[in-house]
Amino acid sequence: MSDLAQRIFTIIKEPHLASFATIAEESKPWVRYVTCHGSKDLTIRFSTFIGSRKVAQIKKNPEVHVTCGVTDLATAQTYLQIQGKAELSTDKAEREAFWNDYLTRYFKGPDDPNYGIIIVKPYRIELYTMGNFKPEVWKK
Repeated sequence: MSDLAQRIFTIIKEPHLASFATIAEESKPWVRYVTCHGSKDLTIRFSTFIGSRKVAQIKKNPEVHVTCGVTDLATAQTYLQIQGKAELSTDKAEREAFWNDYLTRYFKGPDDPNYGIIIVKPYRIELYTMGNFKPEVWKK
């Protein structure tokens, strides 16, 4: 793993709040908050209701954007702008691996038929450091 990829992973490895944008009707963006988690290969995952608007939008156009990394404005050092392609997974192993107690607020369990996982496979990630207006760029 490159130094840049490692620094990106450090930001995404713990569950955190992120802005997630899809392309809605009339090719206009739609942004919402999600709680996502990244893996070592820089893939990002978060839960969703299978019948949600974002799932329908992803099926029409898988191009998505994620902004994350700032959890506190007073201590903010870096943030990420992530371009990728998203897909819905209803795979049993994927849902069980992602399951955590926080999700009991929304779903009955990992076998809930409404529960799915959005998987974002990045192809470009820009790492911004506060005070520096030129990002470091990771590309797949």
